[in-house]
Amino acid sequence: MLIIDQATVERLLPMPKCIEIMRGTLAALARGEAVLPLRTILKIPDGAFAVMPAYLASPPTIGAKIITVFPKNHGTAFDSHQGAVLLFDSENGSLAAIMDATSVTTIRTAAVSAVATDLLARDDAESLGILGAGVQGHSHLEAICAVRRLRALRVWSRNTEHARRLADVARNRFRLEAQVCGSPEDAVRGTDIVCTTTSSTEPVLMGDWLSPGTHVNAIGTAQPRDREVDTRAVVRSRVYADRRESALKEPGEIVIPLQEGEITPDHIVGEIGDILIGRAPARRGRDEITLFKSLGLAIEDLASASHVYAEARRQGLGVSVELGGARSAGH
Repeated sequence: MLIIDQATVERLLPMPKCIEIMRGTLAALARGEAVLPLRTILKIPDGAFAVMPAYLASPPTIGAKIITVFPKNHGTAFDSHQGAVLLFDSENGSLAAIMDATSVTTIRTAAVSAVATDLLARDDAESLGILGAGVQGHSHLEAICAVRRLRALRVWSRNTEHARRLADVARNRFRLEAQVCGSPEDAVRGTDIVCTTTSSTEPVLMGDWLSPGTHVNAIGTAQPRDREVDTRAVVRSRVYADRRESALKEPGEIVIPLQEGEITPDHIVGEIGDILIGRAPARRGRDEITLFKSLGLAIEDLASASHVYAEARRQGLGVSVELGGARSAGH
């Protein structure tokens, strides 16, 4: 068994490669080539403990992500999402690898948003608004720059220093015009692409702020009572998800408007994979507002982990541990 740490995951899972992997994974889901139940979430003081098992047919992958989610960690030395991805051998069932889940989650979440953006945002979109300047804010800047020629970034965060750091990265690494905004509204109005990457349990993005033609990636949480985006934004948008079943049961962005009677389940146009395999339409015109609700799926973690494991073995990286599982001579 290999143990693969955070730095090695980041080295072996570059954003462009992860975007490519997520395209294939979401298409496989749409074709029925995956098995994944809804995640199991145990509420604990100050956070949650989640177990996300799945099976993916191609490449044959079985395993689970096991994480804790502690929102209070934002702004501290600890990530809000911590844990491990457990990857099992699909032929004999032995545990093949344990790897850092924080880095896998960070990279694959933004990569999925990049796939959605590439399919749904206008081809000439050139401005990006990011609400929330933590780990996901940084990874989404990199991911969206990989699929669109951006000119400008507007960023808002409750922590102004975090917003300034993200703006500096935008200027120095991606050569963007970058502006730190005093309010979420300032970051959103007139912006072509918007990413909500906060830990907020109340809306930080209002539908009335969205201009015609905007594409929104709503990341945040996946709890029925929590949402970053208000009902008006959802009603005004053509809505897509990485998985319909999860979207109808887990995130407040969808669950609350359903409970209010403002939308029906049919308001979700389709899954991102449906667009990839030609089963659902993408953007229909320049003025249409589109919204991708990201849930974060175990198959996304496992497909990423499968690639990291294969590369680690090829390059001789990771720490090999004899954990057991093979029948010994004594048996």
